[in-house]
Amino acid sequence: MGRVFKLGDGVSTDAIIPGRYNVTTDLAALGKACLIEARPDFATAVQPGDVIVAGRNFGCGSSREHAPQSLYYFGIRAILAEGFAEIFFGNSTTLGIPCVKLSPADRQAIAGAIQQRPEQEIDIDLTTAKPTIRCADLVVHGEMPESTRKGLVEGEWDALGQLLDGRDAVARLAKRLAGAIKAA
Repeated sequence: MGRVFKLGDGVSTDAIIPGRYNVTTDLAALGKACLIEARPDFATAVQPGDVIVAGRNFGCGSSREHAPQSLYYFGIRAILAEGFAEIFFGNSTTLGIPCVKLSPADRQAIAGAIQQRPEQEIDIDLTTAKPTIRCADLVVHGEMPESTRKGLVEGEWDALGQLLDGRDAVARLAKRLAGAIKAA
C-alpha cells in the first residue's frame, strides 16, 4: 500500500487540522495545514497511498470533518491505531479511509519495524474477516466492524452517495409510504 507515518496517543482533530486553518473548504489549503504542528514536514512528505500508525484515541476532540478530509486529500489511505474516537472513525470510513484497530503489541511491532526501516511499506488486506496487515516480516490481524469492512471492500462506504445515486427509488418509496399512511 504505502509508506508509514508514526504518531502517538491522543492525536486530536485539532492537531490534525488546527482550528485557525479550519476556515476554508479548499481541500488543498486544508491539506497543507494537516498535522502542521505535530509533524511540520507532513504535507510535503506524504504521498498517495501512505498510512498512519498511531496509538490510543486517534481523532479525539471536536467532530470536525475537515480532519479526515485533510488526511485524505494529501494521500493517507489507511489509519492503524490502538483506538479511534467514534465520530472520527465514522467520518474517515465515510471517505473510504480504513481505520483498523490494532492491539498495543501489534502496533508496537509495526512501529519497531518502521523504526528500523523508515522506508518500509505496509500492506493492508481488508478482504479477510480480520484485516491482515503486512509490514516487513510481520503479519498481524486488526479489528474493524464487519459492516464497515464489508462496505469498504465492496465500495459501499458512502451512504450519502448511495442515497443520492438512488434518489429516484427513494422518491418512489417515499410516495408509496405516504399513500399507505393516508390509507391507514
